[in-house]
Amino acid sequence: MDSSHFRGIPWQRFKEFISLQADRFAILKEILEEAELDYRVLEIAGNRHFMVTPSSDELPRLSPPVLVAHYDRVPGSPGANDNSAGVFLLLETAIKLKHSNEKNWAVIFTDKEELRPGESIADQGAYTLARAFKNLNMEKSKIFCFDACGVGDTLVISTTADYLLKKDGGGEKLQRAVQALQKTALAAARDLGLAKVLLAPTPFSDDAGFLRAGLAAQTITMLPSAECIQLSAALRKSAGLAGTLINAELSADSRAASIPETWRSLNCRSDSHLRLTPEHFRTVLRFAEALCRG
Repeated sequence: MDSSHFRGIPWQRFKEFISLQADRFAILKEILEEAELDYRVLEIAGNRHFMVTPSSDELPRLSPPVLVAHYDRVPGSPGANDNSAGVFLLLETAIKLKHSNEKNWAVIFTDKEELRPGESIADQGAYTLARAFKNLNMEKSKIFCFDACGVGDTLVISTTADYLLKKDGGGEKLQRAVQALQKTALAAARDLGLAKVLLAPTPFSDDAGFLRAGLAAQTITMLPSAECIQLSAALRKSAGLAGTLINAELSADSRAASIPETWRSLNCRSDSHLRLTPEHFRTVLRFAEALCRG
C-alpha cells in the first residue's frame, strides 16, 4: 500500500486514531489545534460535534457548503474506512481551504452516527444537530456527508435520500433540495473531469438524521470500479436490493452477496488501514474542495 499519504498533519496521527483504545474525541481535538484550525465543540443531546469554520470570530455566510464526516465507530472495529478516512480527508480539505483563504464553508465532524440495536434515526447525532442548525442560521446549508471514502477509485453519489423520500414522503420542498444537492455534486465531478462517477443507493449515513429533521443532505462515498459494475447489475436485477443496501440488513438477507464487498467489510475488525487505497484519496480531496469554492 502506498504510505505517502499517511505523513504530515493530520495523517501522522491516523494509526493512533484507529487504535481500538483510542480516545478519538481527544485526538481529533489535538489535531485541530495542531493544524491551527478554528473550531468549536457543539455539545448537543449528550453528543460532541466539532464545527470547523474559516474564522472563530464568525460563522460562514448563510447557506454555506457544509462537509460532514462522523468520527465515531462501531465498538471493536478500527473504523479505518468507516469513517476515519473520511475524517482525515476533510481535515486535509479544511487545512487547504483555510490556506487558500476561502471564506464560505464549514466542516463538521459528527458524533453518534453509528446506532446501537434498538435505536432509531431520531437517536442519531445528526438529527439533533440538524435541529440546532436553525439557531446557527445554517438550516439552508448545502450538506454533503463523506462516509467510507477510503477504498476505491469511483466516486459514488448516493441516491438513498431519493429512495427514502419516495418511500416515506417528506414534502416537495425537501425533495427539490435533495435534487439540487445531487446536481451540485454531479456538476462538481464533471468540472473536475472525474471519469468514474456512479449514482446509486448506499447504506445509511448522517444523511438519515438530517433528513428526519427536515434538512436535505447528500452522502458521498467511494467504491472500487469492479464493485460498482457488479452493484449496478445487481440493482437492475433485484428491485428490493436498494432497501437492503440502505438499511444494511446484511446478516438477515439472502441478497447479502450482491452487496459490495467493501461495504460488507465495514463495522468489523477487518476495517483496517490495510484495506485503504490512498492512491485515490486525491479524488476525494479535489471533489471536497470543489464543493466549497466559488
